[in-house]
Amino acid sequence: MLKQISPGAKLGVLGSGQLGRMFAIEARRLGYGVHVFSPDEKTPTGAVADREWTTNYDNFDAIDEFARSVDVVTLEFENVPTAALNQIEKFVPVRPGPQVLEAAQNRLKEKSLMRSFGLPTAPFAAIDSLETLTSKLAEFGGQGILKTASWGYDGKGQQMVTSDADLATIWGQYAGNETILEGFIDFTRELSIIGIRDANGNFDCFDPILNHHANHILDVSLAGPGLFRPKVIERAKEIVRTVMDSLDVVGVLCVELFETSGDDLLVNEIAPRPHNSGHLTVDASYCCQFAQQVRSICNLPLGSTELRQPAAMANLLGDLWPKASQPDWAAVLSCPEVHLHLYGKSEAKPGRKMGHLTALSNDVSSAEEIARRVRSLL
Repeated sequence: MLKQISPGAKLGVLGSGQLGRMFAIEARRLGYGVHVFSPDEKTPTGAVADREWTTNYDNFDAIDEFARSVDVVTLEFENVPTAALNQIEKFVPVRPGPQVLEAAQNRLKEKSLMRSFGLPTAPFAAIDSLETLTSKLAEFGGQGILKTASWGYDGKGQQMVTSDADLATIWGQYAGNETILEGFIDFTRELSIIGIRDANGNFDCFDPILNHHANHILDVSLAGPGLFRPKVIERAKEIVRTVMDSLDVVGVLCVELFETSGDDLLVNEIAPRPHNSGHLTVDASYCCQFAQQVRSICNLPLGSTELRQPAAMANLLGDLWPKASQPDWAAVLSCPEVHLHLYGKSEAKPGRKMGHLTALSNDVSSAEEIARRVRSLL
C-alpha cells in the first residue's frame, strides 16, 4: 500500500487550460495547494492556482524548480514533451507517467498498442508516400481519413480522402510528417468512457457517455440510464480497464469509442486526463472526474462514480460571443436546471472552448432539450 499524499500537500499540473482549472478547484476544495506549469500567460488554471510557472517545457531549470515545489504532478493535456515528464520524475511521481503520454501522443503507436492489448480499432496504416497512400486507400475500400500521427485534436491535421480525389495535392500537405490512414468506419454513435485508477491498482469508471460532434468538436454529451444496452456498457468498462491496467495508468483516462450497428465497440483514441465529455460529472455525479483525479494521484479512496441525475452538457464556443459584448448570461442563469461554467479565457475565438453548461433533469432526453434550448438563447 503506497503512502497517501494528504491534504495540505502541493499538487503540480502540466498545462493550464480549463481542465487544469477545474482540477485546481477540486484540489483546493480538499485543502491542497496547486502549482501550474505551461508556456502561456493569463491562463484559466493560473487564475485559481497558488503559483504559476510561465515558461517553455524544455526549460529544465524551471522544470526542476517546479518539481521541487510539489509532491506529485498530473496532466491537464497531452501536448507536453515526454522529456519534461522524465525530468520531473527525478524528483516526484508524474501520474499518469511518460509511457502513457507517449502512447497518447502518436496515433500510430496508440492504435498499435490497442491492437496488442487485444482491443479492436479501425483499420489503419502508416503512410510515407503517395504510392502507399494510393494502395492503402484502395485496400480500405476507396475511402479513409488521413491524419498527422502527432499533435492533432478537435479535427486538426486530418481530412477525409477518397480514391477519386486529387491525392497528389492532398499528400503534398502531409509529406514530411509522420502520417496515418484510417479506414472509414460506418459507426452509429460515438461514446466515451472515463476510468480512474490509483497507484495500488484500484479501479473504477463512470458509465459511458454519448457524444454528439459539430465540425469535429464535441458539441453535446449525454449521461443517464437507457442510453446504452447493458452489454455495451460492460464492454466499454472492460476496454477502459484493459487500457489502464496494460499501461499502468495512475490518474484519470478517457477512451473514445465508436459503436457499430452490431453493438460492437472500436477504440478511436485515448486521452490520459479528464475529458470534455466528462464535464457533466461536476454537476451530475457524486464525485466528479476532477475530484477523482485528485483522489487517484494522491492515493486517497476513489469516490463514487454513480450518477445522481441524468444530464446533458453543451459546449460554449467562441462563436457565441457577439462582437464587443457578452452573451446573454441572464438567460442561462434564470433556468434553475442549468449550471453554467465559464473558463475565464480573455479572448473569444470561433471554435475556442470558452465554457459549458450542464442541464439536469429526470430523463436524458429532457436534459438534452433544456441544454440545447438554453444555449440557443445566447
